[in-house]
Amino acid sequence: MTAIRLDYLPFGKPNFSDEEIDAVTGVLRSGWIGQGLECKAFEKELASFTSAEYVIGVNSCTSALFLSLKALGIGPGDDVVVPSLTWCSTANAVLYAGATPVFCDVDPESMLATPALIAQVLTPKTRAVIVVHYGGLTADIQAIQSALPRQVAVIEDAAHALGALYPDGSKVGSSGNLTCFSFYANKNLSMGDGGAIAVQDADLAEKLRLLSHQGLSSDAWKRFAHPMAALTPVIESLGYKMNLIDLLACIGRVQLARQGEFQQIRQSVAEYYRSALSALNVGILVQSGITDIAHAKHLFVIRLPVKQMDVSRNEILLELRSRNIGASIHYAPLHVMPFYRQYAQSPLANTEQIMDEIMTLPIGASVNLEDARYVVEQLTDLLKNQDFHGAHSG
Repeated sequence: MTAIRLDYLPFGKPNFSDEEIDAVTGVLRSGWIGQGLECKAFEKELASFTSAEYVIGVNSCTSALFLSLKALGIGPGDDVVVPSLTWCSTANAVLYAGATPVFCDVDPESMLATPALIAQVLTPKTRAVIVVHYGGLTADIQAIQSALPRQVAVIEDAAHALGALYPDGSKVGSSGNLTCFSFYANKNLSMGDGGAIAVQDADLAEKLRLLSHQGLSSDAWKRFAHPMAALTPVIESLGYKMNLIDLLACIGRVQLARQGEFQQIRQSVAEYYRSALSALNVGILVQSGITDIAHAKHLFVIRLPVKQMDVSRNEILLELRSRNIGASIHYAPLHVMPFYRQYAQSPLANTEQIMDEIMTLPIGASVNLEDARYVVEQLTDLLKNQDFHGAHSG
């Protein structure tokens, strides 16, 4: 076995080059770091990348989800369906809007919500479903929409899915639904933080823009560049301080141009992991579709055969951490969290089955094949020293 590496391998380290550094330096030297021309250029370029008519840059995906709910008029008295297997922001945004989250189960292989699983938790008060493209694998949006009552909107949580394709081959962001992206530090496109909403409807886009910037008819750049706008700013509605700024958008523009490079790296690592883990013959299951080019490969999630192991998933994870491998968990389901138990309508059998089995291996634009080989070697060493007692049943 290879010696333990000296440096820690994060599960999703961003890849920044001199080009991103130069872009930040340029914005800093310009004297304008707030919402301005870099934001506008990034929004235009991201709209082209996603085949969306409009993109509104915001300060996080959490804000994007919240603003999407507000733009649709969703609030107190409304139910919003959310998969339990997601980051807390998805459900938190529902509560910020004053609505009630209703948790649904996921398919155990794709780890996505399906039309049938969503249908099980619909109520007369359901106004929206937030569909999470978990790990970078896209849900079948057309099938979900076709199965929903007309009055129920779909919002897409595409925090993991920049660059992914829907089952019909079209780009995530082009569906016509409000589609929310994240540019947090570990995402496929990293600004450190930030987000965006892709939308096709002009009126909805304008409403989102107003909501994201205090409800003002003119943003800071307009008031700077056009003196008359500075004299007569109009507050058209109650808004929020959730806009993107140039200091982040300039990083996003470079990162967006590098997505082809990043996706090739993720693809090669995912293919290696899939092949090497299959050869282990210890019953590991991997999220379906992970090596398909339509998958954004934000996460590489495996399911360990814990029922046939003499140690738990957590013990395996901690041992990997001790060997400088940033294995992680995505996610501890929300419906079992102390705060969210009050919103748990019923048991979620699939989610509860996989919650103690799933583990995320490092993947990202800064992870190379040498890193991946080290991960597989260390994981193999751990698993082959376990007392397996039968084939995986899942």
